[in-house]
Amino acid sequence: MFASFFRLAAVSPTRQAAFRRAVVAHLLFVSALALALIHRGRAGSPVLMAQMLLCAGIVEGAVLVGWRLTQIPKSQALEFLLVSPLHPSRVFLGEALVGLTFLTLLTLSGLPVLAMLVALAHLKSIDLVPLLTLPWLWGAITGLGLTVWAYEPKLFRKVGELVLLAGIIVYLVVGVLAGENLRRWVEGLPTTIQIAILRGVSDFHEHNPFGTMQAWFTRGVDELWFRLVWFEGASLVLALLLLWRASVRLKGHFHERHYEPVRDVRYEVRPPVGTRPLAWWAVKRVSEYSGRVNLWLAGGFCLIYAAYMLAETHWPAWMGRRIFQMCDGVGGAAALSSALVVLAAVPAAFQYGLWDSSVQERCRRLELLLLTELQPRDYWDAALAAAWQRGRGYFYLAVGLWVAAALSGRLGWLELLASLATGAMLWALYFTLGFRAFARGAQSNGLGMLLTLGLPLAAWALARAGLPLLAGWLPPGMVYRAGVGPFALAWLVGPLVVTALTLWIARTALAECDARLRRWYDLHHGSKVMT
Repeated sequence: MFASFFRLAAVSPTRQAAFRRAVVAHLLFVSALALALIHRGRAGSPVLMAQMLLCAGIVEGAVLVGWRLTQIPKSQALEFLLVSPLHPSRVFLGEALVGLTFLTLLTLSGLPVLAMLVALAHLKSIDLVPLLTLPWLWGAITGLGLTVWAYEPKLFRKVGELVLLAGIIVYLVVGVLAGENLRRWVEGLPTTIQIAILRGVSDFHEHNPFGTMQAWFTRGVDELWFRLVWFEGASLVLALLLLWRASVRLKGHFHERHYEPVRDVRYEVRPPVGTRPLAWWAVKRVSEYSGRVNLWLAGGFCLIYAAYMLAETHWPAWMGRRIFQMCDGVGGAAALSSALVVLAAVPAAFQYGLWDSSVQERCRRLELLLLTELQPRDYWDAALAAAWQRGRGYFYLAVGLWVAAALSGRLGWLELLASLATGAMLWALYFTLGFRAFARGAQSNGLGMLLTLGLPLAAWALARAGLPLLAGWLPPGMVYRAGVGPFALAWLVGPLVVTALTLWIARTALAECDARLRRWYDLHHGSKVMT
C-alpha cells in the first residue's frame, strides 16, 4: 500500500527538484561548518558545529515533513481518498513515511563530510551517532509537532497558546531574570521546594537536545552513552505519539476545514474588505497560523535585554547577568537585531500570502484571478501586506533593540540610522526576490532557504575567514556591520548595490508580472502534474 506513496514522490518533478535543492543546501551548510572546525585546529571544540547541525535538522524537518503534511488537508482532492477503503490514518502514515524518508536521506547526505572530519581526527567515530540521530529525531518531532498543531481544533490552539505563554513567562523569569542567581530567589522557600525548583531547572537545562549535544562533546563518552540512548529513546516515543495523534486527526481536520458548520458572525468584529480585496484575502490567509508564540518569546527576551543595556551599571546584583554577557560575547544587540530582521524577512522571501501548496491549487486560483481586472500592482500590494503582517513584529523588536543600544551609548546615532536603513534594505530585497519568484511561477522554498539561511551562514563564514568587508556586503552582514560601530567608506558599496538591485528587480517584476502569470497558467493548466 505504501509503495504507491513512495512511487508518486519519486516521479514528482517538483518534489524531486525541492529535494535536490535541499541536499545541495545541506551539503554546503555542513561543509561550511567543517571548514570552520578545521580552521580552529584539532584542539577546537565541535560543540558549535553540533548545535548548528541540530538547528539545521529542526528547520529541515519543518520544511520536508511539516510543510507537506500541513498542506494536504487544504486540497479537497483528499476527500476521494478519505471515502475510499483506505483508512485515513494510513493515508497520513503513507505521506508521513515519505517525508521522514526524505529527511533521513537529507541527513545522511552530510555523512561523507563528517566522515572526512573523523579521518582528519577532528571527530571520533562514535561522535557520528549524535551528529546524525539527534538532528533527524528533532527534525521529525518538529515537522510532526507542527502538523499536530495545525490539525487540532481552534479551541485547542487557543488554549495551547495560553499554556505556552505561561511557559514563556516562567522561562523569562527563571532562566533570564533570575539566571545564575536563582538560588538567591528561592532562599525563603521551604527546603524541599527549593530542591525541587533547582533540580527541575537543572534537568530542563540539561535534558534537551541542545544540552545533550553539548554534554556529549564536553564530558566523557562513557558517562554520556546511557544518557544519549535514554534521551533518544524518549525522543522517538514522542515522535511516535505525534505521528499517531496527527493520523487520527486528519479526517476531523479536513471536515472542520471544508465543512465547518455555519456560524452566526453578525456580532463578530472582522476587518473590512476595503478597496483591495486581494490584499485583504492574503492578510487573512497568513493570519490563520500567526506564530504568536515565537514572537512572544523573542519579544520578552528582547525587552529584558534592552532593559539590561539601559541599566547595565545599575543592574541589581540579585538578577542574572550571565545570559546577557553571553549575548554580548557573540555580537550583542547588533547580532540579535540582525537575526530579527532576517526573521522579519522570512514571510517576504517565502511569499506565504499568495503562494499555493500545489500546481493544481495555483491553476485553480489563477483561473479566477486572471479573468478579473487586477493589475500587477494589486498582486504586489497583496504580497506586501501579507508579508508585512507576518514579519512586522520581529522588525519592530529589532528597531527597539537599536534604539535601546543608542540610548545606552553602545551605538552611535549615525550607526542607528545606518542600521534602520540596512534593515529596511534587506527586507525590501528579500520581498522583491520573493515576489519575482511568485510572478515567474518558481518554487520559493529554495529561494527562501537560500536567503534566510544561506546568506547569513555565508556572511558568518566570510567574517570568520578574515574577510569582514565581503561579509559586510552581503545583506545580513550589512545589517550587522551597520550596528557594530564605525564602518569604512568601502562598506557603502554593499548598501548601494543592494538598493540598486532591489529597485531594478521590483521594476522588472512588476512589468513582467501579468504576462508571466498568464504564460505560466497556459503552460500548466490542464496538464498532468504530480506534486
